[in-house]
Amino acid sequence: MFFADYVFYDGEVITVDRFDSVVDCVCVKGRKILATGEYNSLQHLIGPNTKRIRLNGRSLLPGFNDAHLHLVLYGVNQLAINCKESGMDSLEAILHALSEKAKSTPPGRWIRAWGFNERKVTEQRYPTLEELDAISTEHPIIITRTCGHISVVNSKALKLANIDQHTPNPQGGIIEKDQNGHFTGRLIEAANMEMNQVASYTEEELLKAIEIANRDFLAAGITSVGEAGAFNADSFRALQIASQQGLLQLRIYALLGSLVDSKDFLKKIIASGTLTGTGNEWFKLGPVKLFLDGSSTGPTIATREGYTSDPANHGILYYSEEEIYNILGHAHKLGYQITVHAQGDKAIEMYLNVVERALKEHPRKDHRHRIEHAGISTPDLQKRIKELGLIPVPNPPFHYEFGESYIHNYGERVRYMYPVRDFIDQGILAAAGSDSPVTDYNPLIGIHTAVNRKTSEGTPIGENQSINVLEAIRMYTYNGAYASFEEHIKGSIEPGKLADLVVLNDSILNIHPHHIKDLQVDLTMIDGNILYQRKDSKEVGFYEVH
Repeated sequence: MFFADYVFYDGEVITVDRFDSVVDCVCVKGRKILATGEYNSLQHLIGPNTKRIRLNGRSLLPGFNDAHLHLVLYGVNQLAINCKESGMDSLEAILHALSEKAKSTPPGRWIRAWGFNERKVTEQRYPTLEELDAISTEHPIIITRTCGHISVVNSKALKLANIDQHTPNPQGGIIEKDQNGHFTGRLIEAANMEMNQVASYTEEELLKAIEIANRDFLAAGITSVGEAGAFNADSFRALQIASQQGLLQLRIYALLGSLVDSKDFLKKIIASGTLTGTGNEWFKLGPVKLFLDGSSTGPTIATREGYTSDPANHGILYYSEEEIYNILGHAHKLGYQITVHAQGDKAIEMYLNVVERALKEHPRKDHRHRIEHAGISTPDLQKRIKELGLIPVPNPPFHYEFGESYIHNYGERVRYMYPVRDFIDQGILAAAGSDSPVTDYNPLIGIHTAVNRKTSEGTPIGENQSINVLEAIRMYTYNGAYASFEEHIKGSIEPGKLADLVVLNDSILNIHPHHIKDLQVDLTMIDGNILYQRKDSKEVGFYEVH
């Protein structure tokens, strides 16, 4: 007779099985879940060396699976100035922080800031090239907007990127100039992506960044991530090194794409002979990913109708439909899972046309092609998503931080922005992603917003798309596993599946929905090992009995 290594009991075990069962006990043996059920019926699995963890009514869930975030970008941002920090609510404060950083930075080294949002600062505008030059012309300076699609740089950065008055705008991007033809310092979409490649990081910095992200995500109960890519192959290589060396303890499903010239990057990936699904339970190659349009908060997404805030503006498209098909149609034919960054309804429609054509020419069962974001998914697009068997990966927490700007820029279209209620009602399986560092990686904020559909300021936004707590949890657990072809090994708490678990500090099913965002993670387990435990969890009654 063998006994469990761990037993969690007297709690709210949300299994996310096909019945949405909630039990009070789960047993773990080695790397896997041994049994679930009622504590009294599982006594025969508890031995003298079993570690018993009493939950006292707390929730235990499958480990959170963030299906779309940028782990490396989140990590490197923590090495830079954070414009979202308390006190950074004005350009004056941000420019002062940059100036102080310049004093301690050797000439020629980059000075970086991230998380800037012109709507969140007193001045309600971007900094200018002249303001950044006044800080330093010896250091290249870059301030990246919160969306990651727009930046502002100084003259030194432009010089390093070989940008002068004769440099053309890249496909899908703008090197902004004022009415007199002078640089403003603002780089939009592809121009910003190319600058970020110039402002690259060393391998040492990348590995340090990955360690930071690993630590922070574990503390949030995240056990698996869909890594949505960075600016070049160096980040992808560093992720693999970190995973092999144990610096990265999370499970990675790596989307094969680059934020810089994604079309060329995909050609090289496809030519290399790699294929979706290659890897193991810790690091697996995912879909090839192409960038189609811009940022929902920029705003630069490609829409069929002009923006409510600017009817003449329909956003930015990176490629034509034929260019998209030439890459992704070929990848589909070769057996890859495919996906795109598509936020606006125009970009989504183009991708659906491509998938429909590819499936007609080369039928495939269970392809699980995805759409990252699927921002403005109107009913006609939802119908096609269902018919084509696509998996959308919306971003529930976006509404919490950016909702006011969505209402301003898109008007009534917010009723169909990241429409998770409609997806569920249509029978469309959607997996949730934070898109961190664009917004907060905390899955509990995503679940909170999916349930309440209110902004951080309390403004309702598309309340017709609200879902219940169990539905939101499923999007952050089982559905993420399904989107990576791994629902048979993780995503729910069932015997034989990997012991990736998260314990909260209260009951998520009984707490008032408006307070879901205030919940905390007490413990995170991956592969049967406790990798995070909140420092004060013992003081509030969370304990082990040996």
